[in-house]
Amino acid sequence: MEAVEDLLEQFVSAFGKFAEMAEFVNIHPIVAELAVGEPNEWGQVIWKPSKVKTAREQLDPVYDKLPARFPPLFEHLVLSYRWAEVDLQLCTLLANPPGSDLSRLFEPISKAKELADVLHPAGYIQFAKGPDMDFDPVCFDIKSRKKNGDCRVVKIDHEEILCNNRIKVVADLAPTFEELVRRTIRRAEGM
Repeated sequence: MEAVEDLLEQFVSAFGKFAEMAEFVNIHPIVAELAVGEPNEWGQVIWKPSKVKTAREQLDPVYDKLPARFPPLFEHLVLSYRWAEVDLQLCTLLANPPGSDLSRLFEPISKAKELADVLHPAGYIQFAKGPDMDFDPVCFDIKSRKKNGDCRVVKIDHEEILCNNRIKVVADLAPTFEELVRRTIRRAEGM
């Protein structure tokens, strides 16, 4: 079995296979912090994920606001890389913006408080959303936590939450986050 670092490096390297990695700074301000050059003729900047080393205790303030810890592989990803929102076709990974701590990681999770207020008590932690213009939250199902700490990944209907305060799982994306990572890598290799 390859090392966690190698697996995550392959996963993060796959980002560029699915997304152009060029964004307008006025629409996606985080990309300015990850830019690898000047804006192009249309005002877009090319960005790349940044490899960083973050102390595990930086997650404590985030965990204070969540119903449970992230699966270990996602936790390792968060502590090892910073990225802008990126569409991976299976889902759009929410941003883990650059910064001296991980306080900005919680911003996109808590942005839709109406969703979090229903998701968290039901045992779901959002870390992504649907691909492209799909706003359905993609979540860790913490009730399905395995012995190794990993969880099932599901997509939940956001309109059911907003209109009826009810959870409706519309898709099982992967039995674990690790499997979602591996599927993403395999899909990128096939492109």
